[in-house]
Amino acid sequence: MTFKEYQEFVDSVAIYPNVGHNFVYPTLGLVGEAGEIAEKVKKIFRDNGGVVEDEKKEEIKKELGDVLWYIARVGAEFGFTVEDIAELNKKKLLSRRERGTLHGDGDNR
Repeated sequence: MTFKEYQEFVDSVAIYPNVGHNFVYPTLGLVGEAGEIAEKVKKIFRDNGGVVEDEKKEEIKKELGDVLWYIARVGAEFGFTVEDIAELNKKKLLSRRERGTLHGDGDNR
């Protein structure tokens, strides 16, 4: 599946208040889903000593899919496609690598 195909699919199943004019809803959803991943990882350490079993991997994969869905919707609300987002991120990371600034912190390294 391409980013374009995924974006089209996501757009076809987006149901929330004022779709296309509501960046708040998918932004809050994105944060919530990222939190669910963090909770699952936390419990891997709490309950299983950091050992990741296949069942937990699948649970995390499902949550990552939800994160991807929300990324696509937040992007769409601002007029971006998943491909736009991935391309810009790639350019940013390549620039950081070329300048030797992949490590560290800050948005504009």
